[in-house]
Amino acid sequence: MHGQQAIDEARVTAIQQALIREHFLVGEPSGKWDADTQSAMLKFQGAQGWQTKITPDSRALIKLGLGPDHSGAINASSGASFNALPSLGSQPVQAQGFVAASGVSH
Repeated sequence: MHGQQAIDEARVTAIQQALIREHFLVGEPSGKWDADTQSAMLKFQGAQGWQTKITPDSRALIKLGLGPDHSGAINASSGASFNALPSLGSQPVQAQGFVAASGVSH
């Protein structure tokens, strides 16, 4: 068998805590992916208008605040974007080239 066969106990606890916070599950987190937890996740997903055949749905985890952690990403602390282009002075390099080529001065 390949892939994850069960949800890690710490992850189940986090999911249960989020479902309790959102009033879809009552009681204390047990860390066990039991029938009550599965039922609560199905109800949460259904309440969002999402599919209820596969739990947990990735959208549900994200909505519960349990999505992927990108804090270790290369650009996480700098706020940089892969789409950001560096600029020189007040105009991007490409714009400077267009101005020079057009013969129009500012």
